[in-house]
Amino acid sequence: MDETRTTSQDQGATSGAPTAPLIGRLEIWIAVAIVLLDQVTKAVVRARVPLHDDVEVIRGMLGITYVRNSGAAFGLFNTIDFPFKSAVIAVVAAVALVAIAAYAARLAPAQKMARVGLAFILGGAVGNLVDRIALGYVVDFVDAYWRSYHFWAFNVADSAITTGVVVMVLDMLGLGSHASKTV
Repeated sequence: MDETRTTSQDQGATSGAPTAPLIGRLEIWIAVAIVLLDQVTKAVVRARVPLHDDVEVIRGMLGITYVRNSGAAFGLFNTIDFPFKSAVIAVVAAVALVAIAAYAARLAPAQKMARVGLAFILGGAVGNLVDRIALGYVVDFVDAYWRSYHFWAFNVADSAITTGVVVMVLDMLGLGSHASKTV
């Protein structure tokens, strides 16, 4: 037997490189699952719910209302028209996505909570960017309301982004760390 032979896993461990392949990382799978769930739900809504129609899910609280958001988050710039609006918003969204991905790539592997939060944000951002590029608008359909007050319509991607931000804030507050305290 040749005792000088090492496996690629041994070499990765000694060189300081991560041993897990990129595709096997949890955060990649989370982001992909969010994009897929987002696109499937939007396709179902586009196919089954007429534009601006309401389908009551929970009386007095939750409905499905198919709307098109040609603006930014929370319908910002939705009613404003300017040349190449959808292209400009898509480019801004793509630049933000690249910045988030660059930040995520710089996180240490031990920062698991932050990495998961960013995976949610990236998955949601990609889901909405797919709509902007393919359709020129984002499909929103979740209508949460109480009596006559309606929250902005949103979708799975928006929910993932919000969840990711909450996870990131919790991580920043130290709720994701398991450091033992000395007495």
